[in-house]
Amino acid sequence: MVNAMIKKILILWVMLQGAAYAEVSIPEPIKAPAGYSPVLTVHAKGDQIYQCSVNKGEYAWQTQAPDAKLFDAQGKIVGNHTAGPLWEYKEGSRVVGRVVKKIDMAPGSAIAWLLVEVVSHKGDGLFSNVSFINRINTHGGLPPSSGCDANHLGSEKRVAYTADYIFYGK
Repeated sequence: MVNAMIKKILILWVMLQGAAYAEVSIPEPIKAPAGYSPVLTVHAKGDQIYQCSVNKGEYAWQTQAPDAKLFDAQGKIVGNHTAGPLWEYKEGSRVVGRVVKKIDMAPGSAIAWLLVEVVSHKGDGLFSNVSFINRINTHGGLPPSSGCDANHLGSEKRVAYTADYIFYGK
């Protein structure tokens, strides 16, 4: 009886996860072009890595790379998101992208939502036909607001973030 109840709860949770993705409205400026449809939606949890640098006498935290795990609707790890920016799926296919457009949906509290165009593919698998990626539902991940000065030049800070990524193919 307990196992049946746990199964029902898990099924309901999975259905609600799908509903949460389905209800998100992608802002027009970052929508994937016509003719592309979602092939995978994942939840990312990890860090944005920043490095203290100086540019024209101004100290600031510069984005270095993401370092996140990608989770499916059941909460299982299905991939990684790292420097490149690069996304790798569990069967080995991977894509590298470049940001095409961004929108600050929660300025001051979360990193921007993005439209990313895939610029290279490696491996055969789910990502081999992906052409665009959205980053949405971001929480956290902004650069530190202080602590970057001559005494900290070159130091790195990791800032926790979560987001959802939607991968699109033809």
